[in-house]
Amino acid sequence: MSNKIDYKNKAINCVKDTVLPLQKGQFEECGCSLDEQYKKYGNTESFFGKVIESGHVYEIGYPKCVCSEVLSGKVGSAKHCECSRQSVLYILEQLLPDKTITVKTIETVLGGAKKCRFRVTIE
Repeated sequence: MSNKIDYKNKAINCVKDTVLPLQKGQFEECGCSLDEQYKKYGNTESFFGKVIESGHVYEIGYPKCVCSEVLSGKVGSAKHCECSRQSVLYILEQLLPDKTITVKTIETVLGGAKKCRFRVTIE
């Protein structure tokens, strides 16, 4: 029996009723443009979004770890950051269902960095 964690479902359950509605509201308010959304909302205490190549490449992340399981001390492995990568992917797939989205982990707090950063490519 495998004890491999299903990070995709874990991520969906974490954000579907919290972060997703917030991001969806911002996205719609900004004319369904990630560029505009990240320009307006991409520099907060808990989230950042930066346009690298308009409409195509972004860097998004968190200035500090925001995972409740990590903050409570339940989890300490950098493997758990796959959950964050999957949550970013899930949210963007909901906002842009007709696009192919790739999310790569650049660095994470659990991996020893000062912040969590992900590179998003939209095709």
